[in-house]
Amino acid sequence: MNIAYGIAAGLLALFYFYSGTLKVIRSRDQLRPMMAWVDRVPLPALRALGAVEILGAAGLILPPLTGAARWLAPAAAIGFVLLQTGAIAVHLTGEDRRIALNVGLIAAAAVTVWLATRT
Repeated sequence: MNIAYGIAAGLLALFYFYSGTLKVIRSRDQLRPMMAWVDRVPLPALRALGAVEILGAAGLILPPLTGAARWLAPAAAIGFVLLQTGAIAVHLTGEDRRIALNVGLIAAAAVTVWLATRT
C-alpha cells in the first residue's frame, strides 16, 4: 500500500467508521442535532446505512493490508462516491441544503479510487 493511498484511505475510513458507528448505535434523538435528515429515513434503513459505512471503511483498509481481494478497495471508494451522491440528493430534497461536506467526501473518495487503481 503506498503512502498517499494509505493517508487518503485511512482518513476516509476513519470518517466513515465513526459516522457508521453513530448510525448503528445512537437513537434518532441523539443523531438529529448532527443529521437533520434522520427523521425522513426509516430506522432500519438508517442502521443498514451505518453498517454499509463500517463495511466500506474496512474495505478501504483491509484488502491492501492483507493483499487479498485487492479489487475491494477501489470498489469501496466507488461505493462512497455513490453514497455521497445519494446523500446530496437527500439534502437537496429536504430542508437541509448544506452539502459542502458531501462534496468534499466525494472528492476524497474519487482521489482514493484513483490512488487505489495506481497501486
